Amino acid sequence: MVPGRPVHVYSIGMRERFRGITVRQGMVWQGEVGWAEWSPFLDYSPLESRSWLKAALEMADIGYPPPVRSRIPVNVTVPALTPEKARALVAKSGCSTAKVKVAEKGQSLTEDIARVEAVRDALGSAGKIRVDANGAWTVDEAVVALTALGRFDLEYAEQPCATVEELAEVRQRLKGRVLIAADESIRRADDPYKVRALDAADIAILKVQPLGGVRACLDIAERIGLPVVVSSALETSIGLRAGIALAAALPELPYACGLNTGPLLTSDLVSDPLAARDGYIDVRDVHPDPALLVGAGADAETTAAWQQRLADTMAQGRRSPQ
Repeated sequence: MVPGRPVHVYSIGMRERFRGITVRQGMVWQGEVGWAEWSPFLDYSPLESRSWLKAALEMADIGYPPPVRSRIPVNVTVPALTPEKARALVAKSGCSTAKVKVAEKGQSLTEDIARVEAVRDALGSAGKIRVDANGAWTVDEAVVALTALGRFDLEYAEQPCATVEELAEVRQRLKGRVLIAADESIRRADDPYKVRALDAADIAILKVQPLGGVRACLDIAERIGLPVVVSSALETSIGLRAGIALAAALPELPYACGLNTGPLLTSDLVSDPLAARDGYIDVRDVHPDPALLVGAGADAETTAAWQQRLADTMAQGRRSPQ
């Protein structure tokens, strides 16, 4: 499907349900300069998946800009767990910053408060907590929730509402009590700069695959004029390498990055995965282990579905240039 390149389709379980999924799937292949991952979520159309493919082709055949730092500070990512499980996850992570999932479908604000309280207990007063609602709240719900959660001294709230206009209203109503970070309003937007134009966010979350590659993200970071947090799209270490490259190349990196998501997967494609040690991930290259590639290989039906997704995305790219 990628001309002249063997493509491997993987299917790896999640340790806990996250972003509504229990299995992560994608494709990897070796290019001229390195290994690439293409893993758009299943709700991404061929049109949206073009940017993910552009990023993968950069990984494979162009490579990464020179780094300006050798290790990246990262947060521990906490799914919508019970307080006990959340506390244990943070305590063993070695990270001093935690990103906590809130507004999970079927759960209440009371459960969110208990989870964040447990994380604060695990981190201590010096630790930093950020929450991520994935756009699930209305404006009123966001103001109520973030006012309640604000007592845990939040670093910021990521995508509390779905639209840029809603983010702007929440930010205005909170009057700086909680900083607002934009994720989906950048990576799934026709105009990623609208968040700055409407004063809708204090921080920009950048993800390499959805935004078209490391260099595309560096351009957005320069133009958007907001502090940047680099985050993952729940990739294997092959895809995480691109996020590490972006974080390593940014002129400034004021916040810990959301790149320590490999431990959310039950396995990886490399024998020495990109994972935090004492709150940092080293900037280094990774290569798949042949045995792990085979072990994570998807079944025939899943493989065929991903091959079709890739063909559809490549066809979409030919019809509609980036």
